[in-house]
Amino acid sequence: MSSDRLRLFIAADLPSSLLEELDEAVAPLRSRPELETARWTRSANQHVTLRFLGWVGPGAVDQIVAAASSVAASHTPATITLTGLGVFPSERRARVLWVGLDDPTGVLAALASDLDAALGPLGFEPEKRAFTPHLTLARFKPPASVAGVLFERPEVAEPAFRLDHLALYRSHLHPKGARYEALGTIPLGARSKGS
Repeated sequence: MSSDRLRLFIAADLPSSLLEELDEAVAPLRSRPELETARWTRSANQHVTLRFLGWVGPGAVDQIVAAASSVAASHTPATITLTGLGVFPSERRARVLWVGLDDPTGVLAALASDLDAALGPLGFEPEKRAFTPHLTLARFKPPASVAGVLFERPEVAEPAFRLDHLALYRSHLHPKGARYEALGTIPLGARSKGS
């Protein structure tokens, strides 16, 4: 891969204080034998991916930002709440451990769908999998059986947060795991400001 290309994705951020509290709430799970093969995601790397873009030439970044800005402007901020833990694809062969998100207005799914539509003309194929709002906590390789480990909801003082922007991230791949660099934020509802 050419070194001038960027590995990009668009995500929704959660407040760092909430991510740190969530990390403490799930800490007891790290010592469970069923989860010994889990590779835990650092809280600084946690976000809700709305659209993975992959390797992109630097000349396309402005077009991506313009498309994402148009989408973000058409959606108003919303309150999202952390829910219970889950896994993909199943408890017997888990590859991903995640915490779910209650999104009563459906803004996350709408943003993901609208980003697909807006980025299509730029050559990005639409996502084939249905969008499931979640925050990845850990990955398993090989898949693990985690039946009976999951609990209803991580105990955090205030599980709700205000989603008011999107972020464009660059992923730097390293042998010890990816590091994410925020290239910029895009406010939601920018069209309605001042109205």
